[in-house]
Amino acid sequence: MLYPQNIEQKLGFDCIREHLSELCVSSLGRAFVNKIRFADNYDLIQKMIRQVAEMKDILAFEPQAFPSQNYLDVNLQLSKAAIEGAFLTEEEFFDLKLSLRTIQECLRFFDNKEPEAYPQLRELVGTAFSADLNLRQILDSLDKVIDDRGKLKDNASPELQSIRRRIQSQEIDLRKKLESILKNARSNGWISDDFSLTLRGGRMVIPIAAEHKRKIKGFVHDESDTGKTVFMEPTEVLEANNEIRELESAERREIIRILMELTTRVRPHVPVLRKAYTFLGIIDFIRAKARLAIEINGIAPLSLNSQIVDWKNAVHPLLFLSFKKQGKKVQPLTIKLDSEERILLISGPNAGGKSVTLKTLGLVQYMYQCGLLVPMSEYSTIGIFRSVFIDIGDEQSLENDLSTYSSHLTNMKYFLINSDRKTLFLIDEFGTGTEPTLGGAIAESILEDLNRSGAYGAINTHYTNLKTFADKTKGLVNGAMRYDAEHLEPLYELEIGKPGSSFAIEIAYKIGLPKAIIDKSKQKIGNQQVSFEKLIKELEIEKKVFADKNVENAQKQRKLDQLLEQYNSLKSYLETEKKTILNTAKIQAKELIKNTNQKIEATIKEIREQGAEKLATKEIRQDLVDFQQSLVLDKVNQNTKKPTPKEEKEKEEREEIEVILGEISVGSLVRIKGQEALGEVLSLRGKDAEIAIGDLKTTVKINRLEKISRKEYKQKISSSTKIVGVDMNDKMMNFSFNLDLRGKRGEEALVEVDKFMNDAIMVGYDELRIVHGKGDGILRNLIRQHLRGYKQVANTQDEHADRGGAGVTLVSMK
Repeated sequence: MLYPQNIEQKLGFDCIREHLSELCVSSLGRAFVNKIRFADNYDLIQKMIRQVAEMKDILAFEPQAFPSQNYLDVNLQLSKAAIEGAFLTEEEFFDLKLSLRTIQECLRFFDNKEPEAYPQLRELVGTAFSADLNLRQILDSLDKVIDDRGKLKDNASPELQSIRRRIQSQEIDLRKKLESILKNARSNGWISDDFSLTLRGGRMVIPIAAEHKRKIKGFVHDESDTGKTVFMEPTEVLEANNEIRELESAERREIIRILMELTTRVRPHVPVLRKAYTFLGIIDFIRAKARLAIEINGIAPLSLNSQIVDWKNAVHPLLFLSFKKQGKKVQPLTIKLDSEERILLISGPNAGGKSVTLKTLGLVQYMYQCGLLVPMSEYSTIGIFRSVFIDIGDEQSLENDLSTYSSHLTNMKYFLINSDRKTLFLIDEFGTGTEPTLGGAIAESILEDLNRSGAYGAINTHYTNLKTFADKTKGLVNGAMRYDAEHLEPLYELEIGKPGSSFAIEIAYKIGLPKAIIDKSKQKIGNQQVSFEKLIKELEIEKKVFADKNVENAQKQRKLDQLLEQYNSLKSYLETEKKTILNTAKIQAKELIKNTNQKIEATIKEIREQGAEKLATKEIRQDLVDFQQSLVLDKVNQNTKKPTPKEEKEKEEREEIEVILGEISVGSLVRIKGQEALGEVLSLRGKDAEIAIGDLKTTVKINRLEKISRKEYKQKISSSTKIVGVDMNDKMMNFSFNLDLRGKRGEEALVEVDKFMNDAIMVGYDELRIVHGKGDGILRNLIRQHLRGYKQVANTQDEHADRGGAGVTLVSMK
């Protein structure tokens, strides 16, 4: 239900309709533009919206592949062809040929795509064409007869070909005879040098000066405007011209016979061809809607089969197109109406954008329910309303003796009677046009009743009592058009949650109204109202100050986060180095004890073998002391003396051999295969290993790990530590919560998932999105099973059906 009858003119949709007509390339498409109607059937609206969205993708990504011309309306020709005994002309067949070729190109476009591509447009093709229509056969028949200039081909029939050859031969002979006569007349001075052969009445003649016309025998067919030149057919060529005329008559008869025969072939296909041209008109219409969507940056937002307005950065499409021509930008509108806050009361100064806000809300909603894409951000949500009522503009009528206020009340009466939970109403300048106190009281009563009906809406007002009523009434919410209170300039931004001031006194100061007048007006309205307006002004100023402070604090917080990240990275590195040094010291101590024990045991054995002779025992003890000193000296030298390059190389080779030959055990330094992540094995559980990667602990399959040398580990840790601050900043700035794995094999995909999860855990994302496609669900199950091994993952689930459904996994982190 729509109110009033001229709602399209009030909202500006008539201009949208007119622009759509201009974007169509045929009368077929324009006929569908004229049939656009407001719809409240959710499924129908979704089908129309998806058709336009698919066509928009085609125009954006494959503009050359889809036909853009020869959307010709040949319905009159088809009606003519349906009549027994009638035939189409060459020009009419040429239009039929061109338009059928366009239809064929449309069909070929979809045939060359994957079956799942452009499903809504493909469904449209299926409903428009039946098996009875063989376009290829009809086009072949036309191509054999009609050339690319719209004329019958010479070989359209053997008889036509023979006639045209004879005409050509006769014309050549005739031209030779006339050229000879013309040359003779020119040499005798009967005609000037610039005269040449011409046609009169379909017969070839020569021009000759009127005073010399009797010097050549023949017939005069015409003369010039001045009468000084006559066009004569010499007697010698009379028979040749007659022969040509007879052949031309025979040619026309044969052409008509061919055209009648061709029309007879087309006649049985007329009913199904009408469907094909209906399809062509719809395609032209959808194409025009897609072109409009591209012009206004229109999209298909998330849609719900319920009453809701949750728009981000919506713009008035007509204002957007106008400003784009001027090189200006429209201030976008962010607005929300839901079951909790259904009616928005907008206040603020005049010329602050209140009326544009209402018209944007009304026009964009109306466009969507007419099957058009709408200009707003992708993360917006749009609902469906059964009724749209508006009261915008002055509707006073001299014929009905209605004043502006009476007209408003008449509209309000209709709203009150017909509004329900599926109604969207828009009211501009609520309650104005009469005595303010009474007008405000009546407006408040009407608003109370509209709220009780459950309807949704937006209202512009200056009345303070309505702002107060909205502030304390459930279902209502205040909104304000923002205003620069310092410079007294409108910002054209809607802010929901608090009322706005009209800034009447401040504007009066700015304009230069005498101060005495302004002071007197303050006294008349009373301290309470002045204080209220002053409070709103101060809130505006304070909000701007705090907004600037928030920006400054956010910048400081980012710097603090960077420094904290660098500190944590350095701390992790130092702890790792500490563990490395302690482990090395333990190994060296064990080796020292082992060597010492071996020497002691050998000494005891030798003492026993020598029979504990004093001299021998003394010598053996001295050897033991010397060995102990040598161990200490070696240790000192080892810690102070720099090893030679050869010794370093040998040590590295031994360590590499140990890494290659050794098995992974607790304490081993490892790398995750295919990644740069390095860690230390903390424990082993069957085929799984728990490893520490810095402060992060995770469980990985042993067969996905490879041992590395301590030197390599130190080099990697050292290099990563030096740039970790930059890397972490880059990760935080460049990390994408969306991972696309379509087309990857299982093993390849899991490696990408691990990289993705490691980065996600580092930067601390709460929700991730993994695109794997639907298919048979094998890759999806593999990925979700793998994700269960991450203790940081809370749960996994399918994406919303409109954004990928089972082809996308949403990962919620703990």
